[in-house]
Amino acid sequence: MQKIGKIALWTLFFLLMPMVALAETGAGSDGSWGYALGAGLAVGLAGLGCGIGQGLTAGNTTAGIARNPGAAGAMFTNFILGMVLIESIAIYGLVIAFLLQGKI
Repeated sequence: MQKIGKIALWTLFFLLMPMVALAETGAGSDGSWGYALGAGLAVGLAGLGCGIGQGLTAGNTTAGIARNPGAAGAMFTNFILGMVLIESIAIYGLVIAFLLQGKI
């Protein structure tokens, strides 16, 4: 639990550090830094979620085929369908990032 707290504090530090740097120079005072931060978070979190989802799906499908090789065809079809749906989440994150970047 202590390790998660340290990770959270360092993440907060790295998110707030650019705001401190921009406050000194007066840059970014138009409020567009929120759009840039949102675009980065949209792509990053969508990629993180998709990576975790794809890893779990691939691992479970591989374990299922290893246990029952006769059902490999049906499992493979469901595996491909699942991967396509998981990847669409990353594409939605990318579209949101492009929309937010257009507002900068």
